[in-house]
Amino acid sequence: MPEAGAPPSRRAPSAASLANRIPALLSLIALMLCAFTAAASPRIGVVTMQPGEIFFERFGHNAILVEDPADDTAISYNFGYFDPSEPDFIARFIRGEMSYQLVALPLQDDLSYYGDVGRGVSLQWLDLDPADAAELAAALAENARPENAHYRYDYFLDNCSTRVRDALDRALDGGLARQMGGSRGDTFRSEATRLASPDFWMWLGFDLGLGPAADQPLSNWGDAFVPMRLAASLRDAHSPDGAPLVVEELELLPHRLDPEPVATPRRWWLWLLAGGIIGGALALTGRVRPRPVAGLALPFWMISGVLGALMLFIWFATAHRFGWANYNLLLMSPLAWGLLPGGWRLARGRAAGRWFDILLQAMPVLAIIALFTHWLQSLPQQNGHWIVLLLPIHLGLMLGLRKRARMEH
Repeated sequence: MPEAGAPPSRRAPSAASLANRIPALLSLIALMLCAFTAAASPRIGVVTMQPGEIFFERFGHNAILVEDPADDTAISYNFGYFDPSEPDFIARFIRGEMSYQLVALPLQDDLSYYGDVGRGVSLQWLDLDPADAAELAAALAENARPENAHYRYDYFLDNCSTRVRDALDRALDGGLARQMGGSRGDTFRSEATRLASPDFWMWLGFDLGLGPAADQPLSNWGDAFVPMRLAASLRDAHSPDGAPLVVEELELLPHRLDPEPVATPRRWWLWLLAGGIIGGALALTGRVRPRPVAGLALPFWMISGVLGALMLFIWFATAHRFGWANYNLLLMSPLAWGLLPGGWRLARGRAAGRWFDILLQAMPVLAIIALFTHWLQSLPQQNGHWIVLLLPIHLGLMLGLRKRARMEH
């Protein structure tokens, strides 16, 4: 019996009772650790900037946002920075050997420019596993170190948007690539010309300067070189547990410029009609008044030669691989420069000479070869509109000036 006033005795827990409680305690500890990890893990988002009005802004832009609750920071990891003060910057730009870099900066600093120029910005928050989010944040921070930040830029294969895509895919253990195997039917040419269409000269440069490699059909994965296409694919993607990958989408800045251009079908028959009318007029007029026709042909041949020389330069002297082996060389050749002396003489009422006659006939022959190569290939270079425009013009000049090439006036 216990003594009066003493507290009642307490029985010590048995070993069996402790053993039964251990699993529950471990489960409680695990839940607490998971809750702590989830609370401390960074939040990952993709920031997408709409196209701007400067030529290098036409394709839009994007970045990865890391919001860290531990220190209440929101860091934008932006792969689109270049330094125009680097040695040989212009020469490297022309050769296709641009060096870009990843820069980490506060989100508000990154957004300030876009707000000033009126470019819209949206944010997609992603449903990433806390461990994957932390690993991605650490990898980006390491990549942004000065010794790791630079990379060799490629307009289509390795740009700011493909770097964002690849970083997310690594965080998802390849899950993003597996979900982006479908296709919208786009090509590098169709996307480049679509986005460049508000700027005529930029559109013209892409459409004439891109070769057959730019016309291979793209999967949604390849399409992601365009930031807005990547954002669209993320909306359709799912996390490993089957939930939507994008859990929330916000507008950070309104878009005050013209909207992103939409794809429009190319009406090749209009090009054929224009080529037929111009070529027919040149043929008919050249028979009776060759001098003004020769005068009109001189700038045409000069420009054709310049464009052909640029295509050869891109092919043999630069790393712009999507401009190599350009079939437009059959339509706009440096051989056109050989027509200039004879054309000048003909415009002044003198005989153009035998070589002029030979080259004059060679130009439509090359254009006909371009037409046949277009027909015979299963995936031809998409330059049919240029063929049906320029082939009749070359034919018209030949028919209008050939018989006058050796005549004196």
